[in-house]
Amino acid sequence: MLRRALVPLLAALAVLCMAGRATAQAERYELDSLDRWKKVADIDPASEEAQLLSARRALIDGEPARAERLASAFLERYPLSRYRADALLLRGDAKRGQDEYEALFDYEEICRRYPGSAVFIPALEREYEIAVTYAKGLRRRFFGMFRWVDASEDAEELLIRVQERLPGSELGEKACMSLADYYFDKREMIMAAEAYRIFIENYPRSARVSKARLRLIYAYLAGFRGPEYDASGLLEARAKLRSLQSLQPGLAQQVGAESILVRIEESEAAKFLSTAAWYLEVNDPISAELSIRRLVQRHPRSIATLEALRIVPSVVAKLPKSILDDAPDYRALRKELLGLEWDQQPDADFAAPTPAQPEPLPLERTSSSEDSK
Repeated sequence: MLRRALVPLLAALAVLCMAGRATAQAERYELDSLDRWKKVADIDPASEEAQLLSARRALIDGEPARAERLASAFLERYPLSRYRADALLLRGDAKRGQDEYEALFDYEEICRRYPGSAVFIPALEREYEIAVTYAKGLRRRFFGMFRWVDASEDAEELLIRVQERLPGSELGEKACMSLADYYFDKREMIMAAEAYRIFIENYPRSARVSKARLRLIYAYLAGFRGPEYDASGLLEARAKLRSLQSLQPGLAQQVGAESILVRIEESEAAKFLSTAAWYLEVNDPISAELSIRRLVQRHPRSIATLEALRIVPSVVAKLPKSILDDAPDYRALRKELLGLEWDQQPDADFAAPTPAQPEPLPLERTSSSEDSK
């Protein structure tokens, strides 16, 4: 008897719960001037807003597949709806849990067609988040199954788009730094240097600018492959280091800027010496002497200068008098720096010294907790 009496009561409670849920779906609240929720209107259950609300509720309830179906149905039914951008964001969020690459198509449509909508920045934020996961090595799904497809190019393109679409913003700043770090981690130093340079130019007041300055210097240094190759990176690194000493002397001292500058000077001197040795190999003593002349004038105390003075008598012997009239006093330099007379032969044959490679900068000392994540 008791069980029979409870059946109508339970049925009545179920009806009340369904009515309450329907009422909650059909009401809209907004914050007033005192930050209090205030009911402003009832929503027609058959309206576009109510249908979109049901799809959003499905996503909140942990039913992404159902939310995607409802959002797709809404987009097909109302192609010109003022809530279309919201529906695209909702469908993209529903897809993202299953295949983030498919979600990008909905986010991209928002960014291209609805840049003035309220969901434009949220769509960009989601694109940035996906780009970061791709940059860290996440692969795209192959036909929605296994993650086999390399997504590094997608990460690069997405990070560039975020910067272009929201320049000067916090999100644009994060995208710019993430792109530079992506190139840096892949050892694409030319691209990394350009990205860090753009960051410093566009965000000079950023908290990350110290990291960008240091990594820009290191990218230039790492781009120098030896005295046989282009040395423009060394010149850029030296200029940036001296700028760092002027702008942030404490940071410059922390990373040992003076010692790095010395090693840069040695590497640049080795470049001149290597050039002179090559001219000697092709029997061009005039060009060889010109390289030695520049070497002893710009880097008189370098190891490369000492090596050059050991062979300079054999080079001078092949030069015409017109060249010798303007040449430095190699005889006095040889005596002062090597202690050798002009006709005295060195103990060992000439060999170009190994270029001094600048040591890596201690970037972890200046990286914030946010940058290291």
